[in-house]
Amino acid sequence: MIVTINCGSSSIKFTLFPAGGGLQASTILCKGQIDGLGDEPRFVAFDAAGNQFADEQLEAGASHQDALEVLRRSLEHRFGDRRLVAAGHRVVHGGTKYNVPVIVDERVIADLEELVPLAPLHEPHNLAAIKAIAKLEPTLPQVACFDTAFHCTQPPVATAFAIPRQLTEAGIRRYGFHGLSYDYIASVLPNYAGPSANGKVVVAHLGQGASMCAMEGRRSVATTMGFTAVDGLPMGRRCGALDPGVVLYLIGQKGMSVAAVTDLLYNHSGLLGVSGISGDLRKLQASNDPHAAEAIELFVYRITRELGSLVAALGGLDVLVFTGGIGEHSAAIREQVCKAASWLGIELNPSANTAGGPCITTTNSRVSAWVIPTDEDLMIARHAVKLLAANGRFSPSMKSNITFV
Repeated sequence: MIVTINCGSSSIKFTLFPAGGGLQASTILCKGQIDGLGDEPRFVAFDAAGNQFADEQLEAGASHQDALEVLRRSLEHRFGDRRLVAAGHRVVHGGTKYNVPVIVDERVIADLEELVPLAPLHEPHNLAAIKAIAKLEPTLPQVACFDTAFHCTQPPVATAFAIPRQLTEAGIRRYGFHGLSYDYIASVLPNYAGPSANGKVVVAHLGQGASMCAMEGRRSVATTMGFTAVDGLPMGRRCGALDPGVVLYLIGQKGMSVAAVTDLLYNHSGLLGVSGISGDLRKLQASNDPHAAEAIELFVYRITRELGSLVAALGGLDVLVFTGGIGEHSAAIREQVCKAASWLGIELNPSANTAGGPCITTTNSRVSAWVIPTDEDLMIARHAVKLLAANGRFSPSMKSNITFV
């Protein structure tokens, strides 16, 4: 078995795949999550058919390692006749050094520790899961898959800031994120859009974290996030693109500390900051408060602005894809974006959009638009198997003695 781990500050999401045979979304053994870490954590898990088989309240204040121990016991109880052969992790930032998945060792962990300031919301927690599993089972192979890696194909002009060259050479540049999601969409897009998949494509990954990516030949050309994951589109709680002069003003004139500004931009801005109600789009759409409507309007406006920018980078557009929690489930947001982008040749099919697609444009539309569910966990599992097999550490037919203990 292969377990994929997506670890956040207060949650651990996991999916378990069989190690043998082709890895597909339809072949998962189970999936679930542990929410509320640091407060009142709860572990829930579901089998491949969506039936819940675990629901356990953890001790208050349980750590990531405590949570992974609960996960170990649950998997061992349910799949005692199988063996876990690898763990694959989503790691948000790989910096300039890691642009492909890597087998984790002490050197890799040390390198990733240095990247924590670039992704303070994610990197420490990604590392926490890796360290916890290494402590629980030192011999279990672990593979880190990086959200920044997909964007390594961008030309230098797309990644550079207009700052002194020595700072750029020190690693201050645009990286881009949500790469595992874009990687998955690129892998399946021909199944939806046919030959157009290799043309000029923009993918909108819209959720609590949101970004967009321009692809050509299913490779990243440009993206909206930059040096950190706070850039680009407004998100649930993150501000998105912001004049750096605002940061200087908050520090110099308002007397805010760096920590206070960081907390403001990462945790109290975005849809939450504009609405004053919530960072959850569903709650804003259900609200009659005009501030909620303003937050949604700004979100859509910034998406359409960034779409125009990415189309300019591509020199045209053949395909638009919506993915992520909002992209996959909010017909209203898709409608507003497509109507605002009608000048590109997007002709929305309202009934198809309401039904969730997959194609939501008319047959006469010059640009096709699609709703495609993403699957970062599947990409992590595939990358892990491919890398370990290439290094002679795994084959689908191997009989492993490794247990998750």
